[in-house]
Amino acid sequence: MAEGASGKLKIDPRVRDSILSDPEIILSDRDMMRALSAANAQGMGGNVVDIRGIAIERLESRLKRLEDTHRSVIAAAYENLAGTNVIHRAILKLLDPARFEEFLASLTTDVADALRVDAVRLVLETLQGPENVGLSELSPALLTRAPGFVDAYMHQRGQPRRVILRQLRPETDDIYGEKSDWIRSEACMRLDFGNGRLPGLLLLGSEDPHQFKPGQGTDLLTVFADVFERCMKRWLS
Repeated sequence: MAEGASGKLKIDPRVRDSILSDPEIILSDRDMMRALSAANAQGMGGNVVDIRGIAIERLESRLKRLEDTHRSVIAAAYENLAGTNVIHRAILKLLDPARFEEFLASLTTDVADALRVDAVRLVLETLQGPENVGLSELSPALLTRAPGFVDAYMHQRGQPRRVILRQLRPETDDIYGEKSDWIRSEACMRLDFGNGRLPGLLLLGSEDPHQFKPGQGTDLLTVFADVFERCMKRWLS
């Protein structure tokens, strides 16, 4: 900037030529436009209401809200896509085994890795209860419990919920065993094996207290539970 004959500052000719050759430089700079608008308002005096300036401020505020909403929608879409891919990979791992023993073994290896969880447990209600060693010895992921355990564990009252997400520190090591000390959140999925059969429970445990918590969507886990049920019905038959 240089000072002219009248004592007022005069813009550098090189800066002026640059702006005139590409005015988008100014128009696309929000801070600069705000400064120009404020200078224009000062030049008009305090008794003049700058309707254009007010309109610009409101448009800027609305644009900022729209941009924030746009970023939130994009982030949610990417997160949902990532979650869908995780569930798809886990479902493929469920379909791979050719024998029931391999299916159970995959729960603590391939399926757990695909779901990015630290523990997977399949609980089957049986009239023989925990003493059913024949089933429990097939895999550390498989547990048997007496009838009523599923509802009690999920704290069901009234209409049962299919999927429950919660943050917790297990009260006992009955479910997760030695991993109980660091399991901090879990997803509980109730399994229905059909008429005449007792229900089951699929548990996903994580050391991350924020991986599963109330308020998160359960649609993808519901789909996973549906596929898991169908796999189990095939093995149980």
